[in-house]
Amino acid sequence: MTKTARLGVDIGGTFSDVVMEVGDQRFSTKVLTTYNAPEDAIVQGLHEVCEKAGVSPNTIVQIIHGTTLATNALIERRGAKTALITTKGFRDVIEMRTESRFEQYDLNLSLPDPLLPRNRRYVVEERLDARGDVLVPLDRAAVEALADELAAASYESVAVGLLHSYVNDAHERMVAEVLAEKLPGVMVSLSSEVSPQMREYERFNTTIANAYIKPLMKSYLDRLKDRLKAEGADCPVFLMHSGGGIISLESAAEFPVRLVESGPAGGAVFAADIAGRHGLDKVLSFDMGGTTAKICLIKNRMPKTSRVFEVARTYRFKKGSGMPISIPVIDMVEIGAGGGSLAHVDAMNQIRVGPESAGSEPGPACYGRGGDKPAVTDADLVLGKLDPGNFAGGSIALHPEQSESALSSVLGDRLDMAPLEAAYGLAEVVDENMANAARVHAVENGEDLSEYTMIAFGGAAPLHAGRLCEKLGVDRCLVPTGAGVGSAIGFLRAPFSFEANRTVFMKPSAFDPEAVKTLFAEMEEEATAFVRSCDATADILSDYKVYMRYSGQGWEIPVPLTPEEAKAPDAETFLKRFEEDYSTLFGRVVDGMEVEITVWSVNATTPLTQPDRAREQTITTPAPQAGTRVLFDAAESKTNEAQVSLREAFTPGVYVDGPGVITEDETTIVLPTSRRAIALSDGCIDIQVKGA
Repeated sequence: MTKTARLGVDIGGTFSDVVMEVGDQRFSTKVLTTYNAPEDAIVQGLHEVCEKAGVSPNTIVQIIHGTTLATNALIERRGAKTALITTKGFRDVIEMRTESRFEQYDLNLSLPDPLLPRNRRYVVEERLDARGDVLVPLDRAAVEALADELAAASYESVAVGLLHSYVNDAHERMVAEVLAEKLPGVMVSLSSEVSPQMREYERFNTTIANAYIKPLMKSYLDRLKDRLKAEGADCPVFLMHSGGGIISLESAAEFPVRLVESGPAGGAVFAADIAGRHGLDKVLSFDMGGTTAKICLIKNRMPKTSRVFEVARTYRFKKGSGMPISIPVIDMVEIGAGGGSLAHVDAMNQIRVGPESAGSEPGPACYGRGGDKPAVTDADLVLGKLDPGNFAGGSIALHPEQSESALSSVLGDRLDMAPLEAAYGLAEVVDENMANAARVHAVENGEDLSEYTMIAFGGAAPLHAGRLCEKLGVDRCLVPTGAGVGSAIGFLRAPFSFEANRTVFMKPSAFDPEAVKTLFAEMEEEATAFVRSCDATADILSDYKVYMRYSGQGWEIPVPLTPEEAKAPDAETFLKRFEEDYSTLFGRVVDGMEVEITVWSVNATTPLTQPDRAREQTITTPAPQAGTRVLFDAAESKTNEAQVSLREAFTPGVYVDGPGVITEDETTIVLPTSRRAIALSDGCIDIQVKGA
């Protein structure tokens, strides 16, 4: 029988990860990201895994891809020449924002500039009310005149965001028809399609972002498809979207804003799959790569999701300082704590790490590519966590002396520290930043992390997971096989899915069951059509959700519904569900306050594959020793002689007590003195507190 293969590809800020599955075998590689032509790294990785697997590219039947290109284009302002058409009087919404201050007492507050300057924002005279009724009709002749003006300015893409179009899209449709006639080569994005939700600032900004990156992403995806075909991989290509599912290449080209955060979403799916294998209901997903670290809460194998997130923050890790993108997304906290994150000393003589990153060009100082500032990887190398002769499977030689030089020149000389002490300080700052982000994220979601199991993956996460568990009071951490390329593996586990959202105000006191049934049916049909474009024959499940709040509150909470509750809607049931979830989050309900529903959601998805459950494992034999290494233990503030073990020697039941180092081609597991590592039946390394 002819072998067939599936390929998962994740383009990261430093490395591009490529994973191939052939039957029950998996082959992977990491190659440095090629920024100017990202497809070059993909093709290089494709040939490397094909060689490892002993197959040719024409055996690949499916490629699933996640990328940071959409995010980077927004952050670096490298999008197309774009115009906005909006309702007269609302031209400056994206510049006025919400007028909230995320740093109340900062007199020098810096907000991100809008994606489009004022001279690229145009208006038409029209008006709908909040119910979608026409107050001022739109004159087609005026739209045609505006289209001629846009044509003369040579725009590549146009965003259309009219007031209250999420309720009635007739005026936006008219604008789209005129633009199609007058500007046939220009790409158009309608807010009623991209983000049909209330709050014009978020909706307009999301639509502009979609239009801004649409020509770039369409060009890249077309180029990638042709390049893969030329290399022999002539097969369907799908894209991971930010909500944790897969969409077709055509849908991704039409709604590229949904690709923002696609790589981290794959990591959350990977962690959820591991949780299913081990019967874990509460999991803390910890994904640390070359540029950032991502932390996500997963309950009952479902990553927590959100409707809005931010990109391009001027204060990178402060809510409110970036551009809001209003699309379904896996809710995670992201901080600049990757292997390439650079350290410096601030005005108060404190070590700070990030958000700047060395990336892959030139990379950390130890790469020997011209970097002269210390990165997290440099600190890890000096602390003994990395083997300079066997980094990334031996494909990259590391230079400890260059790490020490960078640590001394940037940190040590300023703070009177030896290189080892500077490395310790840098690593502790990074680990505390991540721990604090996890604590805040848990508190905001009403969760106690001591009840959670950490799942660590990404090239740098296993290096820091043990120390992070010590700081967070987490007793158990799993490091799966393939941890170094976890997001790319997650792509191969993700379902085809699409989430449809609508804003329709409704209060339980004026609940209309028939209108609700119709609304859910329309959204289910829309979401299902997207999934059918990827897989015409698969079974499709639907998840239902409403967003509710007390009248007068600024934001809503998500309230999941069962299919039965959505098919037979009842005001009392909706209210009961809201009060249960509100009480879980905030500890109480507000008696006597009226409740309202603002947003309705249906997510259509193919069923998740049920993973084989891992067997319970008992300790059998100590791990074979492959050498020793001097390793700095942060909890003890001293160096120890640590056992070095090869992960390939960890058959089920094999264990090692910390301090220890477990090495493999794509990452390294660092075991603090307080922990013990045990190999489980599915290949995971289970890191537990000694004596637990």
